[in-house]
Amino acid sequence: MEPIDYVDKIDKAYQSQGYPPYRWSVNEEAPLTPLAKPLADCTVSMLTSGGISYTEAEPFNPIAKDDFRLDEIDPGYDENGFQIHDAYYDYRDGEKDINVIFPIVRLRELAADGVIGRVAERLWSGFMGRIYKRTHTLEEAAPRFADELQRDGVDAIVMVPA
Repeated sequence: MEPIDYVDKIDKAYQSQGYPPYRWSVNEEAPLTPLAKPLADCTVSMLTSGGISYTEAEPFNPIAKDDFRLDEIDPGYDENGFQIHDAYYDYRDGEKDINVIFPIVRLRELAADGVIGRVAERLWSGFMGRIYKRTHTLEEAAPRFADELQRDGVDAIVMVPA
């Protein structure tokens, strides 16, 4: 069986809908910033792009483009109180156990076990969907998000892509 070149497949699918060829981001380097203190002393947050929202909140639009919505999630919230709306992955297992795509209980357990110092005051769900505005992401949305993480004293973040 030949592997599927999903990048090419996605690009062709969008071109068939009238979109121009996609300019994929190419990062020549990924600078590593080591933790300044032991993980057991760190405040840790989490971000999922899996279309997760509170059950009583407006769901994410699973086919939205350039949706920069970013929901704050209370880290103590009941793990059974979430909904998932996405059209690009099979989230049936996540509906049975939200920790599959948003490991909120596992993060609390890491704090309780002393593996991490503490869970941040806010966890996050957003940057969901097809985001094509790289300049907006790099120059506006990501720096705003980084400011919020700094405001919460976050030392490390778990990024859970969908």
